[in-house]
Amino acid sequence: MTHARTLWEEGREPGWQVVALGIAAALTVVVVDLLLGGHISFFFDLCFVALCVALALTVRPSDFFTVGVLPPLLMIGVFVLVGVSRPSVIGHPDDGTVQAVITGLSEHSLALVSGYVLCLSTLYVRQRVTRSGQGLLHHDA
Repeated sequence: MTHARTLWEEGREPGWQVVALGIAAALTVVVVDLLLGGHISFFFDLCFVALCVALALTVRPSDFFTVGVLPPLLMIGVFVLVGVSRPSVIGHPDDGTVQAVITGLSEHSLALVSGYVLCLSTLYVRQRVTRSGQGLLHHDA
């Protein structure tokens, strides 16, 4: 019997690198979404959820906490940056920055909750697999 690494055991990147990757990817998605439609759309929501799972799979086990608190901070940070520069993209044309951020968070709350739940679930499974020290055993034929 040989032990092959599973998907759950692959993540080995330090937390600060995963945070930087998450910020860069989220801002890239915002730019692409704005270029495609002029506003933050369902495309951002889908990419945000996928990004949350990808970040949870990428981080090393000792930095699980960093990624465990990242999704809400990531979305708030992105919406603050967008709200400062172009509040009408995430809110109403008359909104100030704070109101635009609140409107953006409420309109994209399903993506935030889904991404956060999937991120935490992925980290939970990875922690269980790491603690068991076995992962999945594969038999050589």
